[in-house]
Amino acid sequence: MITHSINYLCVLAVAIFITPSLMAKPSETLIRKQNDSWVLIHNNQPYRINGAGGYQYLDKLKQAGGNSIRTWGISDKTQAILDDALANNITVTLGLWLGHERHGFNYSDPSQIKKQLDEVRQAVQQFKDHPALLMWGVGNEMEGDGSNPIVFKAVNDVAKLVKQLDPNHPTMTVIAELGSEASKVKSLNKFCPDIDIIGINTYGGVYNALDRYKQAGGARPVVVTEHGPLGHWESPKTKWGAPLEPTSTEKTKFYREGYTNAVLNHPETTLGSYAFLWGQKQETTATWYGMFLPDGTRLAAVDTMTKLWTGKPPTNACPEIIELKITSDHIVEPNDYISAELNAIDPDNDPLDIQWILRAADGKTGWGGDAEERNTAFNDVIETSTDKSVRIKMPEKQGPYRLFAYVRDNKGNGAVGNIPIFVRVQQAMNETQPAPIPFRIYTDTQPDMPYQPSGYMGNHSQVQMNEASNQNQNSGATCIEIKYNDPGQWAGVVWQHPYNDWGDKPGGYSLTGAKKLTWYARGAKGGEKIKFGFGLLGMDKTYHDTASFESEYTLTDQWMQYSTDLTGKDLSRIKTGFYWVLAGQGAPITFYLDDIKYE
Repeated sequence: MITHSINYLCVLAVAIFITPSLMAKPSETLIRKQNDSWVLIHNNQPYRINGAGGYQYLDKLKQAGGNSIRTWGISDKTQAILDDALANNITVTLGLWLGHERHGFNYSDPSQIKKQLDEVRQAVQQFKDHPALLMWGVGNEMEGDGSNPIVFKAVNDVAKLVKQLDPNHPTMTVIAELGSEASKVKSLNKFCPDIDIIGINTYGGVYNALDRYKQAGGARPVVVTEHGPLGHWESPKTKWGAPLEPTSTEKTKFYREGYTNAVLNHPETTLGSYAFLWGQKQETTATWYGMFLPDGTRLAAVDTMTKLWTGKPPTNACPEIIELKITSDHIVEPNDYISAELNAIDPDNDPLDIQWILRAADGKTGWGGDAEERNTAFNDVIETSTDKSVRIKMPEKQGPYRLFAYVRDNKGNGAVGNIPIFVRVQQAMNETQPAPIPFRIYTDTQPDMPYQPSGYMGNHSQVQMNEASNQNQNSGATCIEIKYNDPGQWAGVVWQHPYNDWGDKPGGYSLTGAKKLTWYARGAKGGEKIKFGFGLLGMDKTYHDTASFESEYTLTDQWMQYSTDLTGKDLSRIKTGFYWVLAGQGAPITFYLDDIKYE
């Protein structure tokens, strides 16, 4: 009797520790074409993806009518994410992270390719039989601008391996938009036959992304893998270059119209979508992309997706921000007092709690969703506040700030908006030297150049710049040869006046009267991508540039003249007369400059 009891207890103990994923059978997902429409078949049933990117609050996703999540890579949380999804009857597009050239990954390095394939092999073997698995996400935006065919070939090699190891789940790769003239779609068609589904991350372009995809010859099924508000790079800017973030109420328009245009209007091509982001992250601001606040408060984007997924609004709606504004100018002096006004309502007449927070906005904005530090909050600047207004004493330090208004009801719902503000120390305009036009930045016929290439940026230890190169110069006896030896990271050089000044000293030149900036450039091989510009010093600097320009160019192996129109620009103080910046492109880069001048 005692023996039987012990055996029973042992069996019970083992059963308790068996995860649901071990008790359920592996899933199977297929793609079929029915009546000229692509259909996803999951566990023998037609399956439409009502998804969101992220892995938090899965119980709330289920309540909202969602049925799938998307991840970006494998981590020590992956097993728990899959198990949590299974417990909520939610599927997972499991991301397999592939290296980015801008992070230093070299797709021409066999050792890096082998290591990446080994990591993919291990992940697929470990998770291919999990019952929550819907499909594999082979990379995310690893293609960059889409110009390197070696990347697409490597993506296909990964997809081929995945299909060999797991024939029961399709492969999807995810690209950032479609590329110039939909070049990424054309490269996928040419180099990636083992990719089953095309995932597209698109924000402002979501309205016509599927039309452009089809026009470019896209014939495979599509999942809209990220969509939401306008991207920060697509939004209007303040005078000092800060993007204007819509309120959480205003963002619902982009979720609704984007989903309608890309998914509902193209049922024959799209298998569904993943709204971004089911959670919260710091990207440009603390609130730009999150569908929740850090404490789990739902925002109106959740309400919008609930209605799109279920056809019904939530039982209790999020508060709405009707208007948020400041009553003074957005550019103020140190220690100035400003007042802001808020008009917020609750559709269900729930009581509202208002929280005002001033944050610094001087953190570096990441690239492509890279991690960012959260901006500093100032807790001692609020003089008075109510549910409708606030009076704040601005900090003494010059720079950009954002005033946030957080609105919460007592049902777990909220709204948020912010106002960009700039604190500027008033400085008398220094007497700049008037420049004769044309004004030369570099030519070998003028020994004393007005601006000096003294401002080294980024991984500058890998920059070699020879200002007296005789390597096939454009004119005269010499040109500038620039070598960047790091396949990853970024670097740049700025021509400055005064020497090595970053906006702390008087100086610069008045280029008033110049109509254009021109320069010649070529690459050693062709295909090198370089950003050129002037006016790097923003309004956060005491002595800043009064105008600016920046654009990226793809060089050829022949000398080409480039130019930018200066009409309408305030050229009264230009302290950084020229600069170049590049990101690592998977291999060392050499390029050349000559004959840089204002005309």
